[in-house]
Amino acid sequence: MNPSRRTALSVNVNKVALLRNSRRLGIPSVTRAATWCLQAGAHGITVHPRPDERHIRRHDVIELGELLRAWPDREYNIEGNPQHNLLEVARELAERGLPLHQLTFVPDAVGQFTSDHGWRFPDDAAVLRPLVAQAHALGARVSLFMDPEPQQMAAAAAVGADRIELYTEPYAAAWADPQARAQQLARYRAAAQAAQAAGLEVNAGHDLNRDNLTDFLRAVPGVVEVSIGHALTADALELGFAAAVQAYLRCIEAADDGKAGAA
Repeated sequence: MNPSRRTALSVNVNKVALLRNSRRLGIPSVTRAATWCLQAGAHGITVHPRPDERHIRRHDVIELGELLRAWPDREYNIEGNPQHNLLEVARELAERGLPLHQLTFVPDAVGQFTSDHGWRFPDDAAVLRPLVAQAHALGARVSLFMDPEPQQMAAAAAVGADRIELYTEPYAAAWADPQARAQQLARYRAAAQAAQAAGLEVNAGHDLNRDNLTDFLRAVPGVVEVSIGHALTADALELGFAAAVQAYLRCIEAADDGKAGAA
């Protein structure tokens, strides 16, 4: 891993689809929002197609794959539970010859409101190992959604994962309290270091926003990608997608500048 590598920003467009699905007019356009994000410098697009299709739908996954074919330097990250519809969706992309860079395995229940916990080891190892192998056979990198628990990281590597995505809601919830924030950042730093020691790269996501992103990236070493959807989409309602993406890229740049100043 290159320690000087800048963290990539992948924009989750689920909430654009959720708004569109509230009417039958086809607006706002998910692909148009993704295009604006890519034009503004986002390094990738994330979707989480749940079985009930309450936001991203199967046709969105395909249409975004077709869009990303025109952006070969950007990445497509698809999240979901591999025991539900995730691998089926990934196979369709592969069969169509569309981009499939990363599958993020998330242990969500079918009707779950939002992701709220990571995989557990050794409990989930037997289930995950063959599913990771299936994802690799499709040509995808595998990231496992994980709580910030250092002792879990070697087991995540042992089932064949390439990366882990740190579930960051506990950090976001503690951000306004300096003491609690520091305690949470220590947890995430230790988890990231344990993951890297096990040969895993580190992603992060959930409730990261313009207020808390820079602090997180300054404190947690070597995060290669953040996936941000809800907050960025909310910001885009006020700023527009291009300005919102550029604001998050500045947060990432500020973290890098802070690390350089501390060196």
